[in-house]
Amino acid sequence: MAFFSCSRNAVVLQIITLFLITSAVVSGSNYFQDFDISWGEGRGKIVNNGELLTLSLDNYSGSGFQSKKEYLFGKIDMQLKLVPGNSAGTVTAFYLSSGGSDHDEIDFEFLGNLSGEPYTVHTNVYTQGKGEREQQFHLWFDPTHDFHTYSVLWNPQTIVFSVDSTPLRQFKNLEKIGVPFPKNKPMKLYSSIWNADEWATRGGLIKTDWAQAPFMASYRNFNADDACFFSYGSISAHCTSKEANTGPIWLSQKLGPNSEEKLKWVQRNYMIYNYCNDAKRFPQGFPPECYVN
Repeated sequence: MAFFSCSRNAVVLQIITLFLITSAVVSGSNYFQDFDISWGEGRGKIVNNGELLTLSLDNYSGSGFQSKKEYLFGKIDMQLKLVPGNSAGTVTAFYLSSGGSDHDEIDFEFLGNLSGEPYTVHTNVYTQGKGEREQQFHLWFDPTHDFHTYSVLWNPQTIVFSVDSTPLRQFKNLEKIGVPFPKNKPMKLYSSIWNADEWATRGGLIKTDWAQAPFMASYRNFNADDACFFSYGSISAHCTSKEANTGPIWLSQKLGPNSEEKLKWVQRNYMIYNYCNDAKRFPQGFPPECYVN
C-alpha cells in the first residue's frame, strides 16, 4: 500500500476537486462489477443478475468480499439485512481499510445476539495502525427484518457513521491538537461474516448455536456515486458526484444543526459504550479528542 507525502497529497486533493467539478454522475450498482468474493469457498454469492450479494457462515467457515476499487474520500452507502434469529457469537463487518500493519480503517461491526435481543453496532476508527476508539450502539429497529442503509461519509474534515440517514457517530479531523486522521491512504471496502463467540456476545458468555447455521447476511443497493476511486498508474483520483454541476458538496460536508440534534438523540438513548467515558482504560487521561468531542 502506497503512502503519499504531504506535497503529493495536496496535488491529489487538487485533482480530486477538478474531477468532481467536471465529472458526470455514474449511477447503478452491480455486484459483479463492483466487488469480488474474496474468501469462503462458495459461501459468498452474487445473485439476481448482480443486484444482491449474500454472505454465510457455518461451523467450517465464514465468507467475505472486497471492492475492486480503492477509495480516497467519499460517501458510501450499503443496504444490509443482518442475520435473523439467534445470531449469538457471529460478527458481520462492513468497513473501509487500507491494509497493512500501519493501516487506516473505518469500521462498522454488527455483533450477533440471542433471538429477541438488540444487535450491538460496534464502530471504530484506525489511523496508522492504531484504533482503540470504540463506540457501541443499540439500534432502534430490528435490523434483521428488512434492509437498512448503513453509510460512511469520509472527507478531509470528518468521518460520519449513519444508519438510514441518522448519524450515529462523528469523528472530526483534529490534527491541529495532535490527533491522527485517516486522509492519506486509499481504502478498499470490505465485508465479512465470521464466528467470534469468544467475545462477540456478552463478552463471550453466549456461544454460537451451530444448529442455527448457516447464518446469512444480505446486501443490496451499494452506492458510491459521491466518491473518489484511486488509480495508481497515474497517481490520480477519478471521482463521481451527484452535484457535478454545482461542485463537490460532500468533500467539505459536515453535520448541520438538524443532524447534530439527531446525533445527540442517538448518543443519549442508544449508545452503550464510549471509549471517552472509560476511565479504567485510560488511567493517565483520555485521548485528546475526547475533550473536544
